[in-house]
Amino acid sequence: MTTESAVLRKIMKAFGGLLVLIDILLLVVKILYYIGEGIYRLIVPVEQKSVVGEIVLVTGAGHGIGRELALKYASLGAIVVCWDVNQEGNDETLNEIKQISETKAYGYKCDVSNREEVFKVAEKVKEEVGNVTILINNAGIMPCHSFLNHTPEEIRRTFEINVFAHFWTLQAFLPSMIEKNYGHVVAISSLAGMTGVANVVPYSATKFAVRGLMDSLNEEMRTLKNDGKSLNIHFTTIVPYMVNTGMCKKPKFRFPCMSLVSPKEAAAVIVKAQRRNIRQISVPSFWLYVLSFLKCMPDSSMFCIADFLSSGLEPDS
Repeated sequence: MTTESAVLRKIMKAFGGLLVLIDILLLVVKILYYIGEGIYRLIVPVEQKSVVGEIVLVTGAGHGIGRELALKYASLGAIVVCWDVNQEGNDETLNEIKQISETKAYGYKCDVSNREEVFKVAEKVKEEVGNVTILINNAGIMPCHSFLNHTPEEIRRTFEINVFAHFWTLQAFLPSMIEKNYGHVVAISSLAGMTGVANVVPYSATKFAVRGLMDSLNEEMRTLKNDGKSLNIHFTTIVPYMVNTGMCKKPKFRFPCMSLVSPKEAAAVIVKAQRRNIRQISVPSFWLYVLSFLKCMPDSSMFCIADFLSSGLEPDS
């Protein structure tokens, strides 16, 4: 019996090793396949899905990228819900939508940093408009000073709007997406959320946090199942370069090709990315590949390149 048991254990061990080897080979095949698919999709992009009839909620819709996103989605036939703490700016966005589109648009004043207010206004949206199917967390602020000149109140407020607001809106709208097994969440991060930027340390930290939130949430939703199938909920993180929204008061760049991106240009990229279910993209798109490559280089090399490009933000006076 002892000899037979030893032989059996050896057979089981060998069989287990064979299974691991097969799994490794399958993994390699899958990796090569998805690399090939990725290269193919760079040449032949995925067709953009329709957003007609979708209920799209945009935070910070009263100006800048948020306004351009609201206008773009309305022009594509979506029902747009505009949130902004600035009632006047929000109303201006709604008026512009009425001029270019016959689709319905709704406006609500909401301080997204206030969890109670977010849930209260979210309930009104559900009652008056319906369940949000595309949530775009765009609202943000960017105080621009040297680190030691940021006040505690300013740092706290930056995190409340740029990070915590994402949690509150997600807690308000994600449950219905999970219940319906349908939805899309878009978050606006920044290139400052991929590499440190002087004079906007709190802002840069919040944008790193947004990327971490979206990556983690995407992974958590990916592992959840609905009737044995993966959830049909998508997550897109946008990583813009400096956008001309008024927040970049003193930008600096050595080369004219690195000048500010217009809000309209940024919104066009964001909408296309959402409609193609792209998980992460920069504006302009090449920056994501450039920064990913630079992260593989020695620190001294990255510093040399940063000094050569001389791009960033001067502190506000």
